[in-house]
Amino acid sequence: MDTHARQKLIDRYKDGYRAVSDALVGATEKDLDARPAPGKWSAREIVHHLADSEMTSAVRLRLLVASDRPQIAGYDQEEFARRLYYDRPIEASLDAFKSARRTTGEILDRMTEAEWAREGTHTEHGRYTVEQWLEIYAGHAHNHAQQIRVARASARKS
Repeated sequence: MDTHARQKLIDRYKDGYRAVSDALVGATEKDLDARPAPGKWSAREIVHHLADSEMTSAVRLRLLVASDRPQIAGYDQEEFARRLYYDRPIEASLDAFKSARRTTGEILDRMTEAEWAREGTHTEHGRYTVEQWLEIYAGHAHNHAQQIRVARASARKS
């Protein structure tokens, strides 16, 4: 990946919190709890997922940069949603999401070429590089921001 492509992904990563917070502007409790379809997550659940995912991804990046060939553990996001009380208020999860993105963005801005070349092993996917990490998480929040909009729209239809 060249430095221009990398910077575009870093910029997108850093913009993720804004995308999610924009998708939540004016959300009511009904909006937060509406499901766009059976088995799909509500906006509230998406926010909690983002917090959990971002905290996990922040640790993953730190392990990749600061540990030699770390093992990166996968996790079951559906099990997190079932067991970690995704019906709770969203404010603390939004704060956690924002802080994880902010602190990780600061690290991304300072990384050397040698650090960008680091890698480990993901328990589910095998070889796992810092650049793969960035490719995954750069658009993650934006994708979920769109899911939040869809979920909120379903509340207005019902």
